[in-house]
Amino acid sequence: MKFSKKQWINGVFIIGILLILFTPVGFHARVFVGRLLATSAAVLKTELQVPVENYNWQLTDANGTNFNFADAKGKVVLINFWATWCPPCVAEMPSLQKLYNDYSDKVIFMFVAQDKVEAVSAFMAKKEYTFPVFYSKTKAPGVLSSKTIPTTYVINKEGKISIAKTGVANWNSDKTRAVLDRLLAE
Repeated sequence: MKFSKKQWINGVFIIGILLILFTPVGFHARVFVGRLLATSAAVLKTELQVPVENYNWQLTDANGTNFNFADAKGKVVLINFWATWCPPCVAEMPSLQKLYNDYSDKVIFMFVAQDKVEAVSAFMAKKEYTFPVFYSKTKAPGVLSSKTIPTTYVINKEGKISIAKTGVANWNSDKTRAVLDRLLAE
């Protein structure tokens, strides 16, 4: 049986799609594409900025140290919900790490993992990330609930959500830095 050129091209295309979808190569390809397509997150208009009214949220880190979200009240906070198995999450991590490096002394960063402690610890060590990772002990406040990851929120000092972004973003952009600087100055 002889295959035509069109059949060969279709076969190669289908194999390529299967490789991207069902192999580790595909995971890395999706991460790469996510980084290429990442844009800065947009600031919500003032009238759309929802206040976080419930700060009753208990978290823990990999060492079992407890963190009470109420301790973040009145501060600028960046919360990122993510997982190691999520290509868009992994794609935005380098930009978040760079932002954390420059703003960790001014902004409270909370990276809330939707993953097992062991998987996250191995991922963090391999990538040499130093941002703080937390695990929810109680349910997150309703306005911070999302069924999609990555989801990132930036909360201003008044407790209003200034940025709510679902999907990959470039968090190390000049635009994001300008927003954080403005929120810190308020």
